[in-house]
Amino acid sequence: MAKVAAKRVPNGTTKTKTKTKTVPYDVAEQLRTPEEMAAYLDAWLDEAPDDVAGIARALGDIARAKGMSQVAKDAGLSRESLYRALSADGNPSFATVLKVARALGVKLHAAAA
Repeated sequence: MAKVAAKRVPNGTTKTKTKTKTVPYDVAEQLRTPEEMAAYLDAWLDEAPDDVAGIARALGDIARAKGMSQVAKDAGLSRESLYRALSADGNPSFATVLKVARALGVKLHAAAA
């Protein structure tokens, strides 16, 4: 619940300030269906095709939405190495990206530019 602080102002009335509590946004909580997951990855590939770290994070977001342990198992990787590869500082190999995409049930498509 938000804390409320009252402050007297010069005209004798009371001014109330409410402190807003924020919570971190986690996109993984919004990715519920395979279609939403595929659309999210597709948006990253369309909008930021050169942002390798961003695309890896997007794969990580989808993996967290599906369950990192299950994705790691399906990809034939350890959960720890999958977290590390798909973190903000990670740099997954293309082989890892393909394994993760397959485990997530998404396909990467090529189109003429």
